[in-house]
Amino acid sequence: MLTIGSFFDLSDFPDKDLFADCPYVWDPLKKLKAYVANHTAPTFQHVCIVDAVPLDSPYIWFNGKLRNARECIITYGDATKGGLSVWENGQFLEGASVIMAGAVLVGKNIKIGKGVLIESGALIKSPAIIGDCSEIRQGAYLRGYCLVGKRCVVGHTTEVKHTLFLNDAKAGHFAYLGDSILGNNVNLGAGTKCANLRFLSGNVSIRTATGRLDTGLRKFGAVIGDGTQTGCNAVTSPGTIIGPDSLLMPNTTAPSGLHPRKSVLR
Repeated sequence: MLTIGSFFDLSDFPDKDLFADCPYVWDPLKKLKAYVANHTAPTFQHVCIVDAVPLDSPYIWFNGKLRNARECIITYGDATKGGLSVWENGQFLEGASVIMAGAVLVGKNIKIGKGVLIESGALIKSPAIIGDCSEIRQGAYLRGYCLVGKRCVVGHTTEVKHTLFLNDAKAGHFAYLGDSILGNNVNLGAGTKCANLRFLSGNVSIRTATGRLDTGLRKFGAVIGDGTQTGCNAVTSPGTIIGPDSLLMPNTTAPSGLHPRKSVLR
């Protein structure tokens, strides 16, 4: 019931190795720091890019190289649907990613895929992995050790810390995600918060039908299974595990513990 396969379909996830040898669904969080650190390398090395200083020009990442995009024609369509396009000197640069002027990068170990859009005002701390056709929108804050899958959205004023997005997961507006895992096609309503630290000291434990399990994690937000949706201003308590295809209704606080597949939390 608490296995990886009970919550997530990993068949198309590019970083499925992270989930190997994980008896419980929260165990990938224990490996996330090492995995992200080991799968990134100094990338954003350019004479005009300075740590923690907003970019003064748009840049593109194409064929393993970072370069100024002032002479490019860019169409800012929906990146998650392949709508981002870049042309240079009449040539279409298929798969080019765009970092808009005003974005802030801290550290060089930031790995981005093809067709990624990082908007002005986003702040990304190294190390981080951002998959193909994902959007990091204006005001987003990635605090390091984040892994974002394909076609994901980290939205306006959304803060993400030590968290994993599987493919097509979206946190579009005003969210906080600490030490959490979002499954495929999870959609978080505006203002969703995944709290990750208990008032009391010690590890977070999980309430199950057969008793409590010690997760071994002092900070643990939520695990949200594939296809689950939350309403606006929903909150999850530390150690909340929600099964696939569930609903967390607006203005609702989900208690910690296991909530099975197709739960409706009011």
